[in-house]
Amino acid sequence: MPHSPSDSIGFGIIGGGMIAGFHAQAIARTSGARLIGVADRSPEAATRFAAQHGLPFATGDIDALMARPDIQVVCVTTPSGAHLEPAMAAIAAGKHVIVEKPIEITTARADQMIAAAEARGVLLAPIFQARFGVGAQRVKAAIDSGRLGRLVLASAYVKWHRDPSYYTGWKGTLALDGGGAVINQAVHGLDLLQWFAGLPDEVFARTTRRVHTRIEGEDTAVAALHFPGGALGTIEATTAAWPGWSRRIEVCGETGSIVLEDDHIARWDFRTPQPEDDAIRSAANDNALGSGAGAASAISIEGHLRQIGDLVAALRERKPLAVDGREARKAVALVNAIYASAASGAPVRVG
Repeated sequence: MPHSPSDSIGFGIIGGGMIAGFHAQAIARTSGARLIGVADRSPEAATRFAAQHGLPFATGDIDALMARPDIQVVCVTTPSGAHLEPAMAAIAAGKHVIVEKPIEITTARADQMIAAAEARGVLLAPIFQARFGVGAQRVKAAIDSGRLGRLVLASAYVKWHRDPSYYTGWKGTLALDGGGAVINQAVHGLDLLQWFAGLPDEVFARTTRRVHTRIEGEDTAVAALHFPGGALGTIEATTAAWPGWSRRIEVCGETGSIVLEDDHIARWDFRTPQPEDDAIRSAANDNALGSGAGAASAISIEGHLRQIGDLVAALRERKPLAVDGREARKAVALVNAIYASAASGAPVRVG
């Protein structure tokens, strides 16, 4: 039964850019949730966003948003390297927090946010919506059940395209994007890879700028991975490959191997068949979560809808989040290690 507005969980958004629109649409479609207001450092941007989404409250003052007792959850949709400060303000105000990916650009900044949320007793939900795909969850279940046996190789390939016009403002900067293709575009693939196979303990990486030569971060990167159990893997990431292919995750083991393209299972091969295998292999590729391969705006709101719904359920049913801050830290640790290795020219431990 839909919740009435009076008992709905109130949401606010900090940052009125493109991705904030995905949050607004997802909240509007989530039962038991109601978007109340937006704050942006530009009052004019906040007013435009509020008008676009029919919100009763818009402000250029974050503290004014935090002071509203009818807002229990705050979505932080500022640039990646500017997540910490508004998130900390929300946590201090006793709000639960949803933070766009990546949770921050360094593990040190992520750790501050995680520690503050845990000390205040509020939920911290990072946006890693790819985990909520049906295909991704099937891959995770198969690995966890032991169907692949000992893992041999686990790799992620994010060969995407961004037009040069994409790199304006904060995008591609070290201070606010934290880098380039790895931390911004490939981070969902890195998160899925470590969710499936575990966090690598060592990386050896190289980065470069092949096409987008005017940005500070990389537009192309490769990394060799070593996992704690002995498996190996690779990462390839770029925003310079036209026209952009589906994100591809390959996990290969002694008794089975899987390929996930975006959220579609492209290969599902096992030495010992199970009754459900044929149905999984023949499942239609509905691409419910969309693909950012060719343009950032091409993703669907479905992933945000599922993840915001998970937070609402966690609050109402007092259950753990599907993805929390400590989980989000792992992808940042892997990204930071890739960049440190590329800078030093030597293998780096993932910390």
